[in-house]
Amino acid sequence: MNSHKSRSRVIAAAVGLATAVTLGLGAPPASAKASDGWVRGYDFHIDDLNDEGTLAKGPENFGYSNATCFWQKILWAEGAKWHSADGWVPFKISMIDGVFGTNTSYATQSLQSSWHIGVDGKVGNETFGKAHIHMFKTGGSYDRGEVLNLEYRGAAHSFKLFRNPEGKYTFKDRKGDWRQAGYNYRTCG
Repeated sequence: MNSHKSRSRVIAAAVGLATAVTLGLGAPPASAKASDGWVRGYDFHIDDLNDEGTLAKGPENFGYSNATCFWQKILWAEGAKWHSADGWVPFKISMIDGVFGTNTSYATQSLQSSWHIGVDGKVGNETFGKAHIHMFKTGGSYDRGEVLNLEYRGAAHSFKLFRNPEGKYTFKDRKGDWRQAGYNYRTCG
């Protein structure tokens, strides 16, 4: 009888483990964050950007990355202003280089102010998340493993982007080359 109880417990534990593994494999992926390495989303695009990592000056804040380059493309599209010797001027496409410097910080503050959100010059959940209201589906599918075509419609400019089958956001840099919005590398130019 004692060995019967032990055998039952082993079987119950094995079934429990198998169930946990099955549920874990069938569960949706964790939310996209900088630790994932990509600006990424799944299903409907409206909440893809509100759980991203923080972008700011310095390498510890992904200040040298394609994710920063993607953010700079949004700044350009919105016509965000930065402080120059000539006063406050719109963020230029030539400034999209993937380096989160002083001008990117100023332009981020300008955009945060116009969006009526906290002004700190950093791109956190609230700031990145606000950008989604300017993204519109132009084709493709919301299904996982499929391409979703989008257009970012800013106050000054629009640009096309897409979410690839892995959920990674892809956009054209200032030179017109397609880039994935990654946190851990910088190839945009």
